[in-house]
Amino acid sequence: MKAWRAHQFGGPDVLQLDDVPIPEPGPGHVRVKCSTITLNFNDIDIIHGTYPDVMPPLPFIPGMENLGVVDACGPGAESWMGKRVVTVPADAYGGYADYCIGPTAMTFEMPDDMSDADASAFFMPFHLAWLGLEHRARVQPGETVLVHAAAGGNGSAAVQVAVQLGARVIATAGSPEKVAFCKELGADVAINYRSEDIYEAVMAATGGRGVDVAWDGVGGDVMRETFRCMAMNGRHLIFGFASGIAGEDEGISPRPMIFGNFSMLGMLVAYVDDPAAVRAMTGANFVGYDEAKRAHESLLERVKQGKLRPIVGMEASLEELPSALAAMERRETVGRVVITVGS
Repeated sequence: MKAWRAHQFGGPDVLQLDDVPIPEPGPGHVRVKCSTITLNFNDIDIIHGTYPDVMPPLPFIPGMENLGVVDACGPGAESWMGKRVVTVPADAYGGYADYCIGPTAMTFEMPDDMSDADASAFFMPFHLAWLGLEHRARVQPGETVLVHAAAGGNGSAAVQVAVQLGARVIATAGSPEKVAFCKELGADVAINYRSEDIYEAVMAATGGRGVDVAWDGVGGDVMRETFRCMAMNGRHLIFGFASGIAGEDEGISPRPMIFGNFSMLGMLVAYVDDPAAVRAMTGANFVGYDEAKRAHESLLERVKQGKLRPIVGMEASLEELPSALAAMERRETVGRVVITVGS
């Protein structure tokens, strides 16, 4: 099969399109014959060798989100055979290829009437928005939600989910075009962070009160500026460090939370079959697959009803993957970047 591999750490230009053996699924895993690959910012950190939790040995195949049809099953996963699915490949890499291996706990069936592009753009952003806004922050009607990087894949989903929850949405984006796009998605206020001061704009939009919930996958200076924007009893959701994963090592001082009387909420889209067993072994808390599946079906129903829509900002061929990844790294894209595999 064809696969993009990193033979050294660096930017998207280090990727090489190689011929490699088709992998075989183990127990509790499925093999997916991929129709599309969806790019993620975590892929960029993994290729650079700066993602501390995913450090595969060289050479390796990056990629953590795929759509396709299950064509082989490991023991215990036989019921998945022939189904059209989205999956996160095992260990969050291995997806930039014609075939990938995914654990059933991170695999979800997709309806046949969704296009490949829309189905590919759906999974991670809307699961993340559900986990953060509904499950963790428990956004209530009438609350104000601040969404950073709101024109991106995750942010565009968060804006839509927040609107569906009855929230007033303040979005941030990096160009006039992206600001206009955020308003099209339903944001009440959209801030161009390149030409406006986020804190001042948020205070003006909230009458000095601040926001009830902040959606933050940026981290770094944006995270610290957002601390100043939090209302009493606010909830600051943190799920990534798109501004530079090195910022994760700087730590988070409790002082802003103490004086701000707000909460910091972490979230991670990683599902397991037995949360209690994983907790006992690792000390980590993960959502169980059954609950995630119910959320998946509820989100798909909202898409069917026209209340939510996946945002595809760019489509490219497998051969064009490195250049598409570079465009995403330069913040030139909106929504999701979807790579078509094969004809």
